[in-house]
Amino acid sequence: MSKIDSAIHEIHKLDNMSDDNRWVNRVHPLVKLLLTIGYIALTVSFGKYDILGLFGMAVYPIAMFILAEISVRETFGRLKVVLPLVCFIGLFNPFFDKTPVLFFGLTVRAGVVSMITLMLKGVFSVLASYFLVATTSIDKICYSLRLIHVPEILVTQIMLTYRYIVLLLKEVNRITDAYSLRAPGQKGIHFRVWGSLTGQLLLRSMDRATIVYESMLLRGYNGNFTYIGEEDKLTMTDVVYLVLFGGLFVFLRLCPIVAVVGGAF
Repeated sequence: MSKIDSAIHEIHKLDNMSDDNRWVNRVHPLVKLLLTIGYIALTVSFGKYDILGLFGMAVYPIAMFILAEISVRETFGRLKVVLPLVCFIGLFNPFFDKTPVLFFGLTVRAGVVSMITLMLKGVFSVLASYFLVATTSIDKICYSLRLIHVPEILVTQIMLTYRYIVLLLKEVNRITDAYSLRAPGQKGIHFRVWGSLTGQLLLRSMDRATIVYESMLLRGYNGNFTYIGEEDKLTMTDVVYLVLFGGLFVFLRLCPIVAVVGGAF
């Protein structure tokens, strides 16, 4: 299986995960969206040296791995491209912040602490976003965005981009397959044809976009986002889920639970 086929397979698998009948998937999408936004906001609000306080925010990813029955190995396998880029942001902190500090009994540069803190913030934020996508379909996420009054044109753009990224990948796959048939034995695509192949991809994408748009018009599209399906209503379970996790996030932000537990021992 080529890398493009593998990417398409992973997207379909992620869609199937979001449509599963697990109880976490049945939680109101607005609740999960608000919790994700709140978790990311509280996570990034930690000071650049407050690594012990930040460790406590790992409770949410651990809880989601258990409650949503999401595979840890598959999760980090899907995020293996994103996470290194996120961690790369703080890689040069040790070279700029050379102040010596005490870190778990060792004297290290303050830049090392800020680097680890920044990496953890990025990893936790990416995981929180992944949990939202893995337990909520794109239609429900867009529906939740409209409930908090995100501009309709932006919501429609997000929905169409996610929904038709597979078509773009398939077009890329067709182009690369056609090139490999015309250049047998050659590894990869020669740099001299990168421009022409990119132009072909652009033209094909524009043609496909025109067909998709005409199909949308024939089905009654008038520029407004419409959630297809029954309107979700908040239940007591949703409220309890929101209060419990929201309260947990605030508690972990205000109380450095790792430092407290460590001091007790």
